[in-house]
Amino acid sequence: MHVDHHDHENLSLLRFNALWEDNYRHDSLLVFSTGRSPTLYKELRKEKPMLTPDITIMSVGTEITYGYSMVPDDGWVEVLNQKWGQNIVREEASKFSELKLQSETELRPHKVSFYVDKVKAQTVTKELSEILKQRGVLNGGIDLDILPQGAGKGQALAYLLKKFKSEGKLPTNTLVCGDSGNDAELFSIPDVYGVMVSNAQEELLQWHAENAKDNPKIIHATERCAAGIIQAIGDFNLGPSTSPRDVTDFSDSELENVNPGHDVVKFYLFYERWRCAQVENCETYLASVKASYYTAGVYVHPSGVELSLNDGLNELRKSYGDKKGKQFQVWVDRVLATQIGADTWLVKFDRWESFGYELPAIVDSFPITQNFRLMVIRRGSLGCTCTIHGWKDSEQKIIRFGLEVLQVMVNQK
Repeated sequence: MHVDHHDHENLSLLRFNALWEDNYRHDSLLVFSTGRSPTLYKELRKEKPMLTPDITIMSVGTEITYGYSMVPDDGWVEVLNQKWGQNIVREEASKFSELKLQSETELRPHKVSFYVDKVKAQTVTKELSEILKQRGVLNGGIDLDILPQGAGKGQALAYLLKKFKSEGKLPTNTLVCGDSGNDAELFSIPDVYGVMVSNAQEELLQWHAENAKDNPKIIHATERCAAGIIQAIGDFNLGPSTSPRDVTDFSDSELENVNPGHDVVKFYLFYERWRCAQVENCETYLASVKASYYTAGVYVHPSGVELSLNDGLNELRKSYGDKKGKQFQVWVDRVLATQIGADTWLVKFDRWESFGYELPAIVDSFPITQNFRLMVIRRGSLGCTCTIHGWKDSEQKIIRFGLEVLQVMVNQK
């Protein structure tokens, strides 16, 4: 995922988050590929509103993990072990005075990283590659990452696609996105769509000009970072490309197919705008929402606190505009809807709130929609567990409200 560090309100990421959870989470795989080590990647997730990917490729393609728990891919480890010897790498690299070993967090099982003067980087890389008979990957001109032969972002993706094919689950379409030189190999994978975001570095643009300028499946977006990904989805006609965050009037947005996840995303956008006074304080609208609910519905907060939906709606009235003028943002992650009856779905998701400079506070809230009746399953009735985790950094406070469980019933009006 491309994080725009110049976008202090994280609008591009939040737009992508809403689009993904609304339209793609249920039948697509989100893969993050980064040169960062697990330590730096986890630090970034504490600072930015990033979704939980289905697959994470880290350390310049040398580590592949799955899901929220980041379970390692043992098969990829075996592949890399075939042509690798970290002790040999360290021994040979120590002979170059130009190289300074990076911190321990950046020394991974299949990656040894050094700082090197930009002027000397090319010469050192060439000599080390010849000595080790392996491949050195240059990142940004000042960092040198030594990897096993056959490792890298592109090779990791090729491995995954081959694995999916062997399991009979090859994706219909694959879109890769990049902004730096070590992303070039992602665009070399056959049959993938590719987007270089508008803020792509010169080394990637040069690679494109020399190797792929006539490839219609690779474009240079006019939008930065995550917004460039949204643009590419639309340009390649890969699916819906209008983020729910770009919709100002949800009453005009109708669904062709039943999608409980859509209503979860839509409600929490309304909830954010309601508390920021970005929508009209309309009692008529809230009354119509209340009338559409299953009257015996109960909302169960991840902390275990239970609240009837009627009481919750009344509480929502009191919170109108209480975040006005503040950087208050809400997003949902890992939205999973499972149909458990003819007109009933079980929806699980994580809800996050960012409070900017304001101290975080747990808020009793509840999902509402116009197209569905919602009833929260009482915690424990289906063996569900709920947890609360909180993170914060020097610039903003982010809290994860944990797993929320909903039962969604089609409105039979």
